[in-house]
Amino acid sequence: MELAHFLARAPRGDLWIFGYGSLMWAPGFRPAERRTGLVRGYHRAMCILSSRYRGTPEKPGLVMGLCRGGSCWGIAFRVPRARVRAVLGALWKREMLNKVYVPTMLQVAVGPGQRIRALAFVADATHRQFVRELDLHGRARLVAQGIGERGRCVDYIRNTLEHMLALGVNDAHLARILDAAAGLASRGQDR
Repeated sequence: MELAHFLARAPRGDLWIFGYGSLMWAPGFRPAERRTGLVRGYHRAMCILSSRYRGTPEKPGLVMGLCRGGSCWGIAFRVPRARVRAVLGALWKREMLNKVYVPTMLQVAVGPGQRIRALAFVADATHRQFVRELDLHGRARLVAQGIGERGRCVDYIRNTLEHMLALGVNDAHLARILDAAAGLASRGQDR
């Protein structure tokens, strides 16, 4: 989806943006407000090949997307109306370069009885970079080898896990992928 198309449909006024991966710890903008939030109906998954930010075309890394089913904790950021267009312009350059995500407005629970609608970048399961079936070792191998413009894929996973733990959320599957990737890297099997 092009930015102009999203802006034509976007809510007027302030905009909430839901981060579930690197947006949690490096949103790239200063929010007016930040709230811990839970999205139901989608889960965080290591499902997108990265050949730029966390890998190369020769050695892709693996990054997160929101996929249908389950639930996902993250952080909702409120962007004031006056800055929405500029923030979205920067996010589109960062998240929508290969159009591997579908910008989607989702309901986010941000407190007892409190819900907001927030923009989230949902994985496009039809995109060529989307990874369907891959076992733990296959995911760990991609994470271990992935080094791109924004750094090592293992650091991306580690930072995400640390921020999730700060929210009081544990993701055992993501932690297993990180442990396996770190083991491969330490044995020089990340190639």
